[in-house]
Amino acid sequence: MKVALIAHDKKKQDIIDLAVKYKDILKNHTLYATGTTGTLVMGETGLPINRMKSGPLGGDQQIGSMIADNQLDLVIFLRDPLTAQPHEPDVSALLRLCDVFSIPLATNKSSAEIMLKALQDNLIVNRYKKGL
Repeated sequence: MKVALIAHDKKKQDIIDLAVKYKDILKNHTLYATGTTGTLVMGETGLPINRMKSGPLGGDQQIGSMIADNQLDLVIFLRDPLTAQPHEPDVSALLRLCDVFSIPLATNKSSAEIMLKALQDNLIVNRYKKGL
């Protein structure tokens, strides 16, 4: 499966911790990430990650484009709901695309852990690809 990893600045350590904890699951999938998040996760885990631009520089839009083109199966986007983001319209568009194309989306550490365990058990299905 193709998995996107994204995290706002104040959530970078959380996504690193998540990737370290679930490295054995993530290593079996194709990973994508926005720029800084990808660099940090690769540095801590050694996992191969296809990096996009930084979120504020268009990375969120690149991930959104992949969703629209049916090239992703799961998005883990650890958002910081307490800090204003200069690229909030891009974030909102990405979240909306996940809803439009029925892409499973985790926006906090707890939901991400549930998604990763489901990924391990092959319970994640790209419903859009399957026509469900």
